[in-house]
Amino acid sequence: MMDIGLLIIRLVIGLTFVGHSLQKLFGWFGGAGIAETGKWIESLGIKPGGKYWAIYAGVFELVGGILFAAGYLTWLGAALIDIIMIDAIVTVHGKNGYWAQNGGYEYNFVLIAVTIGVALIGPGQYSLFYQAH
Repeated sequence: MMDIGLLIIRLVIGLTFVGHSLQKLFGWFGGAGIAETGKWIESLGIKPGGKYWAIYAGVFELVGGILFAAGYLTWLGAALIDIIMIDAIVTVHGKNGYWAQNGGYEYNFVLIAVTIGVALIGPGQYSLFYQAH
């Protein structure tokens, strides 16, 4: 059952990050696309190059999400996701405190904990990188 639980966690988190990347990079799923995401990033005071930061974030989310969902180089997928979440805390949510209802970093923190936990445990049997212990 643990392997099924790890698969569910990896798929939900990994594919959610893939979806977020497609929003940033291509404007899919109601996303803003690179140009608008870049403008938003610059509105946070991250200048110049908001468009480039949007691309970097989208690629980190895409690669991190795919690796994490697949259970291949899970530690690297988790690290890429966590870099994005730490950036979100530092640039957007941190100033609002912990709780999500106040715009805080609660959700980002939970995602970091889960991805680190899975990376430490391993991806489980239903992955592209399963190794019996």
